[in-house]
Amino acid sequence: MLKTILITVLIVAICIALLSVKILLKKNGRFPNTHVSGNKALREKGIGCVQSQDREARRTNPHAIAEREAVRKVREKENN
Repeated sequence: MLKTILITVLIVAICIALLSVKILLKKNGRFPNTHVSGNKALREKGIGCVQSQDREARRTNPHAIAEREAVRKVREKENN
């Protein structure tokens, strides 16, 4: 049992070391940006991540009718 755990820990340590070689040896090495917003081709197509789209949708509209905002605030208070 102990032998299996030690072998597993050794394999994991080797994997972590191999994955970090580029980051450790390269000057200003960083992990690659794999986020949707970091992909130029997707940005050109207008595709964004869900979190960014949600943030945009929740932003208040400066052109919204004040009456609708008042109704929304009342509904929020009722829900809380």
